[in-house]
Amino acid sequence: MLQPRKTKYRKQQKGRMKGVSGRGHRLSNGTFGLKSLDSSFITARQIEAGRIAATRFMKREGSLWIKIFPDKPITKKPLEVRMGKGKGAVEYYAAVVKPGRIMFEIGGVSQDVAKEALRLAAQKLPVRTKFVVARDYQE
Repeated sequence: MLQPRKTKYRKQQKGRMKGVSGRGHRLSNGTFGLKSLDSSFITARQIEAGRIAATRFMKREGSLWIKIFPDKPITKKPLEVRMGKGKGAVEYYAAVVKPGRIMFEIGGVSQDVAKEALRLAAQKLPVRTKFVVARDYQE
């Protein structure tokens, strides 16, 4: 059987997003949450746009928690630059989101208000989402 050839330098890959989220898949702070059904990179701008959409609809009632943080730098080389000469500059930061990850949580508002606020936030994100309710919630 052929062995893969060992190269002198380790390839730097963007990484795979296999499987489901191992952590952050349960509601911890709020009563209602927005859960991811896809895997994707979510940029800091998309997270902020979702936060603004949700808080605007809630009219500063209740609380909103953002459960993801953009800690992965995404680099890009400038246009029309030749190969080589090192890695490109950081273009933006992104959060790695896998299926099952809770991205936003809301507490202190009614279910109708929370559902609409999280629907507006979900429109700003590049993943399919699901509205989830805590098990101990009584209307």
